[in-house]
Amino acid sequence: MSNQKYHKGKYAEKPREIPATGWKEIGKRVFNQLSADHVQIVAAGIAFYFFLALFPAIIAMINIYSLVIDPSQIREQFSALSNILPSQAYEIITGILEPILNKPNSTLGWSLVISILVSLWSANKGTSALFEGINIAYDEKDERGFIKKTGITFLFTIGAIVMGLLSLMLLIFYPAFIDKIGLPSGLESFIDWGRWFLIAFLFIIALGMLYKNAPDRDDPEFKWVSWGAILSTILWIGGSLLFSWYVESFGSYDKVYGSFAAVIILMLWLFITAFIILLGAEIN
Repeated sequence: MSNQKYHKGKYAEKPREIPATGWKEIGKRVFNQLSADHVQIVAAGIAFYFFLALFPAIIAMINIYSLVIDPSQIREQFSALSNILPSQAYEIITGILEPILNKPNSTLGWSLVISILVSLWSANKGTSALFEGINIAYDEKDERGFIKKTGITFLFTIGAIVMGLLSLMLLIFYPAFIDKIGLPSGLESFIDWGRWFLIAFLFIIALGMLYKNAPDRDDPEFKWVSWGAILSTILWIGGSLLFSWYVESFGSYDKVYGSFAAVIILMLWLFITAFIILLGAEIN
């Protein structure tokens, strides 16, 4: 091995063994690969499929959720999201939510099972598009068979919905639970911040599993994919907050796009999400 390659950390066995010169080289390569792999265009395509998959995913989530929770409670609990999401994005969510909640109460019959499966199959298109994008970022050609690939993406789709439900429980049920048991204000504030770190931790684990299993290649050790997962999670949280602040403070989408403003804002946020996920893949 050459001293130069060793000095840059090419033969490092752990990420922390990579020296500063190695990280500088990684930064240059990531920047170049973002252009070479046309990540912006790929992210735009993934955002489109995310948008198509979002509605079936929410429908599946609510159908499953409504088996154990009364629709009026779901409506009340989801109203807490108005304090988190941009108003335009919240309007889209409620637009999907209301028609489902206004239907008669469902039991676990064949019609509901078929409805959930159809929704999951439709939502799976977004996961499949994300897998394709990550393979592009890794410069890999996905040669897995249709059944194997569909099975993996389907499991990730179900996992994403489960994670969405867990996140909603932390965002919605948790504050009500804390208020009910009663805690000192200082401890309550500390625990309240803790739930956000827990959600971020869940995202890191989910992205790490995605980077580990999406590309058609030998499974890397988690320590090598965790860096991209951690950086992507930090960038996604920061980017989402900045985008929400910009839309609420300076955005003039209503004037430019009229009734389509909410859709445009949601598409832009999905593009930011897809781009950051692909950026993490490029870093790995």
